[in-house]
Amino acid sequence: MNIFLADEQDEPLSTDTFCRLAEKTLAAEGLEDETELTLMLVTDEVIAGYNAQFMSRTGPTDVLAFPLEALEPGKKPKRAINGPPVNLGDVIIAPAYVRANASADGVPFEDEMALMVVHGILHLLGYDHPSDEAAEAMEERERQILSLVGVQRP
Repeated sequence: MNIFLADEQDEPLSTDTFCRLAEKTLAAEGLEDETELTLMLVTDEVIAGYNAQFMSRTGPTDVLAFPLEALEPGKKPKRAINGPPVNLGDVIIAPAYVRANASADGVPFEDEMALMVVHGILHLLGYDHPSDEAAEAMEERERQILSLVGVQRP
């Protein structure tokens, strides 16, 4: 797996952990070893700008995902014969915002960051939560993947 990580914020983090989690998530979804994606760690101000520009929402958020293809959950993207590796898109996370949410919810910051990485990648793979049923399917897949790295979610 080719995980490109851009850390453009000030929270002290072990970014290797996020790359390994992204790799495990892609492997759990059965994607090819050459699959690519970008993880960007940004400030609250930067993610608020993306949130306004691309989602028409005000203020910061924890995670945004920008897929390059419209995929269906559970269906793997296909690499063109002799083509470049599949690039899924970008996952953008605001660690300071995630830290505040984790503190408010009484959960470990590391677990909440792990959830944001998995959640963002699943969005790249077509998972979404527009309905209760779709949200439950996505949350169940998150729990399954997080359990692979010892993170338990309710």
